[in-house]
Amino acid sequence: MSALVWMAAAVWVTVFVWLLNLLSSHSEGRSAARRIPLRFTRLVHRASFASPTVPKLSLRKRKLAFTLSLALIASAVPSHALPQAHQKAKLPRPRVLDNGIVWTRDPSTGELRAVPSGGSAIAGGAEQTPPSAIQVVTQMVAVTCSVATPEGEAVPGLTADDFRVFDNGAEQKISYFDASTQPASVAMVIDASPSVLRDSEAMQKAADALVGALAPLDQAAVIDFSAHTYLQLPFSDVRELIRRAVARVDPRQLLDDTGGSHIYEAVYLAADNLFPGRKGRKSIVLLTDGQDSALGLRLDAASASPQPAAAGNRLTFDDVAQILAKEDIQLFAVSTENRPKVMTPEWLATHENETLASRAVRDLGIPAYTLYLAELVRRAGGQLYFLRETPTMADTFREIAAKIRAEYTLGFYPSAEQSPSGAPANPAGRHQLRVEVAGQSGALVSHRAAYYVPSAP
Repeated sequence: MSALVWMAAAVWVTVFVWLLNLLSSHSEGRSAARRIPLRFTRLVHRASFASPTVPKLSLRKRKLAFTLSLALIASAVPSHALPQAHQKAKLPRPRVLDNGIVWTRDPSTGELRAVPSGGSAIAGGAEQTPPSAIQVVTQMVAVTCSVATPEGEAVPGLTADDFRVFDNGAEQKISYFDASTQPASVAMVIDASPSVLRDSEAMQKAADALVGALAPLDQAAVIDFSAHTYLQLPFSDVRELIRRAVARVDPRQLLDDTGGSHIYEAVYLAADNLFPGRKGRKSIVLLTDGQDSALGLRLDAASASPQPAAAGNRLTFDDVAQILAKEDIQLFAVSTENRPKVMTPEWLATHENETLASRAVRDLGIPAYTLYLAELVRRAGGQLYFLRETPTMADTFREIAAKIRAEYTLGFYPSAEQSPSGAPANPAGRHQLRVEVAGQSGALVSHRAAYYVPSAP
């Protein structure tokens, strides 16, 4: 215990006994001035807090003396002199995540890496395992999922026996189960490009509402972006610090950050820099209008996939979906645009097992940028929201926080048996995932669509 605490305790005992003597003298009709022999120096010089004989008083007067002594100490000691549970944390300077990186695709695995120019480590600083050492077939596959009613409310209280998980159509034994007992890691990725300037205040309030709705032990990080991606705050559980980082996001400060809006690059860099090695439930909450200007996305598969030869050394939409699946990060995307009439929750549920961004939906009147936003949510798991369709923004973000708090994590070791189609048990490439919930009629289950096994070198 610090000297300051000992001193405060000594002063309180002094005042308490002084008040007891004062009340006693008043009750016995004596002069109060003759019954205050107690001195602070006398108390401090003693080896203990023993004091002169405390007069016998009624319980009511003892309580009164106790209350008055606390009040006197509280009013006399300035607040800055008392020990604080948390010193005011300093907000770090923003860090540009895409500064000096070079996109490099591994020719043997096809995996894209963000490599600092002149270096061999990824942007996040994590050490890379040599391709020859990759043995993912022996690793547990984690699948984070959320379960909601047809009305969109989270379904808590499920157990491992309520779930069935399938890998390329083959049912797997659930070896690990967690029902939101571990803190969540939530990265807020906020569009600060000129195209959202009119919505920037609403987006900032929405992000602040999310901070207030998270569970006490959850951690949040803050990233904003325009043509470049800025880490305002790495993961922290200090709410004041998170709110100050959110308040620092201002599109007017990035008006000189010309070059468009690099939405999917920001999501990739958030996943690559913040999440490797983190345990428990992981989510990205993306606030944007969806109008990416970096990837050149069109309603055909070629624009979303890596290209051959040197052109393949660039970020693509498929790379973003793959890193979210690799890290098992759920995506909750909040669009500042209006919801297209045809893109109802029922329509999205009907198409949950098929690619949304395709020429087949060209005539539905859905903007391509909104389709890609919905497609990324479909592949990663999570949900797509539209900022203006709820009475208040806080309602939307309370719903997101509730779903994060009610997420489940399932884990399985890939079976050594062949899939129903006769294919090898755990071949390289994309593995289709499916999760079913028993006893929940009409329940909507959201999870990543696949996980990836790298090709052998």
